[in-house]
Amino acid sequence: MPDIAPIDRLLAIMARLRDPEDGCEWDRAQNFATIAPYTIEEAYEVADAIARDDIADLRDELGDLLLQVVFHSRIAEEAGAFSFGDVANAISVKMEARHPHIFGNAGGTMDNARWEDLKAQERRAKGTRSALDGVALALPALMRAEKLQKRASRTGFDWPDPSGSEAKISEEIEELKSAPSDALRVEEAGDLIFAVVNFVRAHGISAEEALRQANAKFERRFRAMEDLAGIEAFAALSLEAQEELWQQVKKAS
Repeated sequence: MPDIAPIDRLLAIMARLRDPEDGCEWDRAQNFATIAPYTIEEAYEVADAIARDDIADLRDELGDLLLQVVFHSRIAEEAGAFSFGDVANAISVKMEARHPHIFGNAGGTMDNARWEDLKAQERRAKGTRSALDGVALALPALMRAEKLQKRASRTGFDWPDPSGSEAKISEEIEELKSAPSDALRVEEAGDLIFAVVNFVRAHGISAEEALRQANAKFERRFRAMEDLAGIEAFAALSLEAQEELWQQVKKAS
């Protein structure tokens, strides 16, 4: 299709794949729920390409993510709900409304507080019943905890300073240690992690980003230990010997 706009080409490809008679069997069998995990996976792969500073891969991963939007939109269009054009128009309207200093006469500049106020106005217009409405259930648990806390904080429900959440961490550690059953240990572990998110949030730190960096650092150091000792030899080392290697790579990084 040499003379067709790229987005129109992609829309036509998806329509062909979903054709009830001549389309692809796998694509025809999908619905919103079955492709939702792929949508989430592609979003993470976009983030991964950014973290690796791989621009060529970022282009490809953004294409994969766009395909997911087109896929969902096609399923909705077949059901008579909305089309890709409706999706594009809806986000255009939303972005114009969220930037009244650019597309309107509001003046001023954009900051986080103003952005959140505009989003809160949208939620109220939709008839939300709680300050927590709209925090997606599918978010990673750590990220969702932070968003729930931020929403609650805007109503005044928050520790006045980090000492409150710091004390809560100590309390939750003791409750986890003394929990009498597996079910209660899981519950107390969740309370402990939630309190830690609150504590780091009070210091202006994203728990999700902090843990992502910690994961990357641990992986980098662990692989360095394996390289020094040899993968098979490393597993056979005593804990003391492994700790010596850990301290060695820690100093190097």
